Formats: sequence, C-alpha cells, structure tokens
Amino acid sequence: MNRIAPLDPTKASPKAQQLLGAVNAKLGMTPNMMRVMAHAPAALEGYLGFSNTLGGGAFDGKLREQIALTVAETNLCGYCLSAHTLIGGKFGLSTDELTQARAASSTNARTDALLKLARAIVLSRGELSDADLKTARAAGVSDAEIVETIANVALNLFTNYVNHVARTAVDFPEVKPGLATVKA
Repeated sequence: MNRIAPLDPTKASPKAQQLLGAVNAKLGMTPNMMRVMAHAPAALEGYLGFSNTLGGGAFDGKLREQIALTVAETNLCGYCLSAHTLIGGKFGLSTDELTQARAASSTNARTDALLKLARAIVLSRGELSDADLKTARAAGVSDAEIVETIANVALNLFTNYVNHVARTAVDFPEVKPGLATVKA
C-alpha cells in the first residue's frame, strides 16, 4: 500500500503537470514513481535532468540498465527491479544478462568490473576500499568510468529510496527482489 500516493496528473501543480506531461509523451505512460516524485516538482525535475544528462554520458543504455538492476537488487527495490527489467529488455539485454546484472555479474569483463564496483559503492555507502578501486582499475576501468558509475549509482539510490519510503505500487510486470545471489 502506498504511503505517498501518486498524484493524479490533472490535479498536480502546473510545473508538475508540465513535467509529467513530458514523461508521458516520452514513455507513453506516467509511471507511479514519477507521480510520487511530482509532489515535489523540484525533485522530479532534478531526477529527470540528472537521468537525461547521464543518458548522454559514456555508458550506453544497456550498461546503465545493468547498473540500475545491480543497485535495485542490492537495495531490494522491487519497483526499480520491475521497471529496469522491462527497460533493460527494450535495450536488448537477454534474460540471462538481466539476471546476471541483478547479481552484479556479466560475461563481459569490463561490464562485470563496473557492476561489481556499483554494488561495492552501495554496500560500502560510498566508502570504497583501496582494493575495490584497484580491482576496478585492474579490469581497465578508468577514473572517468568510476565517476560515471558513482553518478549512476546515486541516481538509482534516489529512486530506490523514493520507492522504499513511498511504497510505490508497481505498475510494470512485477519482479521480486531477493531472487538473485547478492554477496556482500
């Protein structure tokens, strides 16, 4: 049950209506999470801006979705797992790749290193060990990629926390957290 009800877009503030209208135009729907964020139009606008900016970064859509799945599984966020499983499939991730991402794993060595780095950032609350950074760098991860991973983790932590606090009703095909093996 929602603890923060999604706003009806027709009853939202003019700024929230504008933002939700843009989301609907882009996605063909207005996800409950966005409607929850619309209670604070600045938060929704910040989320959308950060997301759009990262979309123009060095990581392609598949990798961003894999990071989102790693973060969602690590935080046991069913809403985000559901959304990013659907979106990841649209970016071409196979069923195996979707499952592997939940476990911070990939058959691609660079992607595997980035997913493990993302999970380590979440688990350590950003206090990475020297060994974590050394492992990522040994796999060829650059400082720019480390920073972009941090940014993607932060964006996804925000959505995970919004959904945890609000208990946002899942409006995607539901994926339950906790099914993948997640090791600390």
